[in-house]
Amino acid sequence: MNKSTLEYRDSVAELRGVLVADGSPAAKRPGIILFPDARGIGTHATAQAEQLARLGFVVLVADLYGGGKTAPDVPQAIVLMNALRADTTRWRERADAARLALMQQTTVDAGKLAAIGYCFGGTTALELARTGADLAAVVSFHGGLASERPEDAANIKGSVLVCHGAADALVSPTQLASFEDIMSRTSVDWQVHVHGGAAHGFTNPELIDMGLPNHAYHEAADRRSWAAMLGLFEDVFGMRLR
Repeated sequence: MNKSTLEYRDSVAELRGVLVADGSPAAKRPGIILFPDARGIGTHATAQAEQLARLGFVVLVADLYGGGKTAPDVPQAIVLMNALRADTTRWRERADAARLALMQQTTVDAGKLAAIGYCFGGTTALELARTGADLAAVVSFHGGLASERPEDAANIKGSVLVCHGAADALVSPTQLASFEDIMSRTSVDWQVHVHGGAAHGFTNPELIDMGLPNHAYHEAADRRSWAAMLGLFEDVFGMRLR
């Protein structure tokens, strides 16, 4: 497994993501932009990137905050997250900088890109899609579904998969219903999978020992949502992954 720091930038910040690939010689491969949770690049995001790399993807774990900055705890993560999403234009530019950096890699088929994300990263993946970026697929795992520019959902070009926990206290049923209503008024190929009993952060086993309110790992939802993502990637990329 090859992991390296990828330096790139947007209009205001120097960014430091992590590029992950399996290292075997091959033709150009589909690329995945992976947006981590609000704490920034960490062990969970990197582990997910490695799993995808083993399946034949080139993955960029994106830098949300500049300089590879991460938050040591949830309160500081909330501060960083809120500062970024306070300006939707800047937030979307930050996300698109990762897409542009990945598509420039010589090992990546620039015509075969997807974006996925976890928690705030899932919200970020959806915001990138709303710009009309050339993405074949977008997947949000337990991400927020509200947007300051919901009408931009009509710009989405790729297929959308939202994996949501029915017990997620941070994303209300009203927010979910509003998202579904907005998407229903577009021509986008979209789907929402609701996992019963799953709380916020259900893909992250690190939560088992953290004791965070309203957060919990849910093994079945983690496994099933991953399988749903692979099924979507098989459809849009014409690959056999399972």
